[in-house]
Amino acid sequence: MIDRVITSGTFSLDGGTWEVDNNVWLVGDARSVIVIDAAHSAEKIAERVGGRSVTAIVCTHAHNDHINAAAPLAELTGAPILLHPADQVLWEMHYGDAVPYTPLEDGASLKIGGIELRVIHTPGHAPGAVCLHAPELGVVFTGDTLFSGGPRRDGQVVLLQGDAAGVDQNAAAVAARRDRRPHRTRRLHHHRRGEFPLGHTEEPDARE
Repeated sequence: MIDRVITSGTFSLDGGTWEVDNNVWLVGDARSVIVIDAAHSAEKIAERVGGRSVTAIVCTHAHNDHINAAAPLAELTGAPILLHPADQVLWEMHYGDAVPYTPLEDGASLKIGGIELRVIHTPGHAPGAVCLHAPELGVVFTGDTLFSGGPRRDGQVVLLQGDAAGVDQNAAAVAARRDRRPHRTRRLHHHRRGEFPLGHTEEPDARE
């Protein structure tokens, strides 16, 4: 099961600050979930989690708008935070050395509710950026390795069919090719939708 929470806040980097909306993805079943990219509001995420347990909080990278609710959510739930260590510098820009995390390495496998999430290191947008491939669901959670501007209120996501400009987008396409049916693999990203000239939209199994 895939569930989604849309949260709003700010993203800050290199002296600039921007207002952003983020998709926070919950993957699991009726008993437990993994939270992907705890952004902006631990309380809103916890409300959607409800009575389920949180087994892990996975950060696809350490830009502040993907991690700023990770520590508060970990405190609320007792769940560990997982992050690729190549994003250590970005992590410390937000949390210093006060908040520990568990290193998340390329090729690692996370399991929840009969669903496997395979970790694919896709540096580019950030040094420690990762995608999470769920073959059973036909989904790649791309973080910001692939995004088209933010959450769509109609729940649609972009599915690339051909070559797309940019190293980050190509990295996501490589990640998707690990599925045996790459053209049926949906990319679930974490920001507002913009335009991809070589894509079309598809409805995910995610409720708002």
